[in-house]
Amino acid sequence: MRRKIDPAAYVHAYRERSLDILSRISTTAVAQLIEILAVALREQRHVFVCGNGGSAATASHFAAGLGKEGSRGRDKKFRVLSLTDNVPWITSLANDADYSAIFVQQLENFATVDDVLIVFSVSGNSPNVIRAVEWANDNGLLTVGITGRPGGRLAEIALYPVFVESSHMGHVEEAHFLIQHLLSYYFEEAE
Repeated sequence: MRRKIDPAAYVHAYRERSLDILSRISTTAVAQLIEILAVALREQRHVFVCGNGGSAATASHFAAGLGKEGSRGRDKKFRVLSLTDNVPWITSLANDADYSAIFVQQLENFATVDDVLIVFSVSGNSPNVIRAVEWANDNGLLTVGITGRPGGRLAEIALYPVFVESSHMGHVEEAHFLIQHLLSYYFEEAE
């Protein structure tokens, strides 16, 4: 039910909640993701990213960040692909097969053993994301699930789950965006 809220009080309270949630992102978990990506870069493994809605936008932004800033000035470049970006392919799969197959069928064409799949999902229960992670696990990929709490099925099946300590969509998406920036800017700024 909607209620009357003072705009300035709302902005202050929302911002305070955001700062608290962002400050609780696990340094250990993000550092582990940096190590995973460092191996993928060194061994020239593909890094696939995906998500739905706002998480799709985060996946696209992350792929651009790793591909551009994270690869700038390096002899080896990130082989990164956002599975959310080929609209004709996605819509044809959704129309001719099943929306839950839009990521897994792309992985079937591109992925090989030891590649990396990174999934962004607020709830961790999107059928297309779950199918992609299940397929990736069955085919020898390293899977990362970046989600909110409690994390849904994604938290149970991703080899490396990373949690944002909230179930509020806005706060989780803000934290996901920060995580992808921490990862891509690490590779821009580190040797």
